[in-house]
Amino acid sequence: MTKQLTAVYEQDGDWVMAYLEEIPGVNTQGRTKEEARANLRDALNEFLEGNRELTRRGIAGRDDVTEEPFDLVERAA
Repeated sequence: MTKQLTAVYEQDGDWVMAYLEEIPGVNTQGRTKEEARANLRDALNEFLEGNRELTRRGIAGRDDVTEEPFDLVERAA
């Protein structure tokens, strides 16, 4: 089973505000829910890439650190 995040949309006048319930700081807006959804996907990707870059700078040249892929998939019990 794939782990899903929860997108929250709030109408604010002419704008639709959007954020991810599980990841503070990933938020955006759009004129429509569809635009806000697309912008939210972009915001999440930018957030992840920014954190990845900051982490890589912090661990560059260290031999006491390892990295590996980590999938957000729940295993069946």
